[in-house]
Amino acid sequence: MVAVKANDVDGVLRRVDPRIGVYLFYGPDIGLINERARLVAERSVDDPADPFQLIRIDGDDIASDPARLADEAGTVGLFGGKRALWIKATSRNIAPAVDAVLKGELQDTVIVIEGGDLAKTAPLRTVCERSQRALALPCYGDTGRDLGAVVDETLQKGGFSLSRDARTALLASLGGDRLATRGELAKLMLYAHGQGEITLADVDAIMSDVSSLAMDAVVDAAFAGEGAGLETGSRRLAAEGVHASQVLGAALRHALTLLSARLIVEEGRPVSTAVESLRGLHFRRKPLVERQLQRWTSESLKQAIAQIQASLLDTRRQADLADTIAAKTLLDLARAARR
Repeated sequence: MVAVKANDVDGVLRRVDPRIGVYLFYGPDIGLINERARLVAERSVDDPADPFQLIRIDGDDIASDPARLADEAGTVGLFGGKRALWIKATSRNIAPAVDAVLKGELQDTVIVIEGGDLAKTAPLRTVCERSQRALALPCYGDTGRDLGAVVDETLQKGGFSLSRDARTALLASLGGDRLATRGELAKLMLYAHGQGEITLADVDAIMSDVSSLAMDAVVDAAFAGEGAGLETGSRRLAAEGVHASQVLGAALRHALTLLSARLIVEEGRPVSTAVESLRGLHFRRKPLVERQLQRWTSESLKQAIAQIQASLLDTRRQADLADTIAAKTLLDLARAARR
């Protein structure tokens, strides 16, 4: 058994090994899992549009009937030729069915599995990692050189060049999910249609939303313990007619995001790595979030989440006091951050 490292996956996929009958893609980047699974499934058959060559199967169907996978893998196509079984796994265990197939014979059939974010001890991952006829391939969010390659390749195909400052800002805004990255790049190219070069102004126009940035500023001030910024931002939102529940909802989402990142930090990984793992975080907020992660612990964030949830419920029960409840909650968060 040879474990494949995340940085080696693309190279492994370029060198097709005829002995491999099962490809398991797993990890937190669902978009990248889907992209790579599609690549392998479609190149494994002569005509990907032929439903008798490329067969999609739901993981729940296999979990309910484990023998079905072996039956499908052993079926000979009506007109011969190669076949691919493309499986989207769910929370139900399909490892026994995959193990049975790996112990048998696979002729002219490739099995491609989208496995989701599997733990190291997950049965499906274990079965594939232990077999000489399977590959378990990790899919993590694009960072650094990989992300740059995706951005450059996509924009070049679209006929665009990218200014240096725009590229820096764009790379800081993307990464957590390959599918989301391609979606954002598609929006950017549509916005810049008719011009040869994409500028920093174009990136800011697509990646930023004025109202959401104002909301983010208030939330960031609360979690950073900045009373003055919190007061100024809250007045602006009130003047714009933003409801208290919207502000508390944004604070709750941010607290949950911080908690997921803080747990990564408490596992011993750098703060910068935890921040890079966060999806959809505007590049201008990353330094702010790094500082917030140094102020809060997972336990204090859990307490903050409970407080915000209770306040949200109170704003529904006492609608006439919603603004007061939200203001007090945000002020309490700022005080907790300063402690």
